[in-house]
Amino acid sequence: MEEAPETTRRGGTSDVMRAGRNLKAWLQDQYCDHPSDQCQDTRLHNAACVGDIETLRTLLQDERFLRCIDERAVWCSGWLPCTPLRIAATAGHADCVALLIHFGAQLELVDVKGQTPLYVATENGHLECVQVLLKAGANPNGSPHNRSSPVYNAARVGRADILHELIQFGADVDIDHQLSFRGSGCSLRSLASSPLYISAAYHNVSCFFLLLQAGANPDYNCWNTECLVNLPRSGPSCLLEAILRHGFDHEFVKLLIDFGADLNLVHGVPAVEQHPQMSLNPRAIQLFKEAKSCPRTLSQMCRITVRRALGKHRLSSACRLPLPPRVLSFLLYEDTCNTCT
Repeated sequence: MEEAPETTRRGGTSDVMRAGRNLKAWLQDQYCDHPSDQCQDTRLHNAACVGDIETLRTLLQDERFLRCIDERAVWCSGWLPCTPLRIAATAGHADCVALLIHFGAQLELVDVKGQTPLYVATENGHLECVQVLLKAGANPNGSPHNRSSPVYNAARVGRADILHELIQFGADVDIDHQLSFRGSGCSLRSLASSPLYISAAYHNVSCFFLLLQAGANPDYNCWNTECLVNLPRSGPSCLLEAILRHGFDHEFVKLLIDFGADLNLVHGVPAVEQHPQMSLNPRAIQLFKEAKSCPRTLSQMCRITVRRALGKHRLSSACRLPLPPRVLSFLLYEDTCNTCT
């Protein structure tokens, strides 16, 4: 009997390895700044990967490497063609990030996924890298070519410290993937793409509070009652209804109510005893019913009205208003902050 080929006897291992090498070569040909047959020196990228700042500094003093500071290349342990800055930000080497920026590395160059250095630093939880990039002028909203954002990632993983930095540098707390609702003048936004919703889904109440405090819309999925006509009746009409239906903690319901969520947008909340198959939160539902039956106080309405008049983009300047400290603290929900952190 004829002997089977080696690749067959080994389960195709050689073929798989060859395919992997071919994929890496293909990525390099398609997305690197130089094709594979003009293989560039990747020592700059390798040094950024391992955090070797001395080698990085030495190389950047050479004009040849300085010209390559923004080149996308496949480095020693990578597959996706990336710039040295993106590599250093991914690995969390803040000193290397700062050095590359000092030598002129561009902050907003993206990889093949549309990820900026700030985005990958946020995704990997590197606070110091995030701070360095933001102080250097990186866009806190990431790239429009990416279907996610630094704010969304920080809210999802519960990194309130990183989220706070992004907000301080002007990140949009409502940033999403807006979809046009066909057949209407209403704009339908996906709840799943909302930083507010994702922070609640992952039980990150500190991030949820920070987003609301910074001006995130508590009625995220529905801006007014006219939107209700165009929304599917089977699904939640707004963020508050979604949180009630999914059985999230009562703290999220309380915060939405405190920050002015429109209670009339909720279609209706099922009774716990009538829907045992649903993971409803009795305390959250009771809190909603009590709020629905009792009007907000005048002071609460004043706070909500003033904050809406300021708008989320001017809330960060509210601390400069000529107001008594206690009034200012109330306006900024600093009295609520201690219970959410």
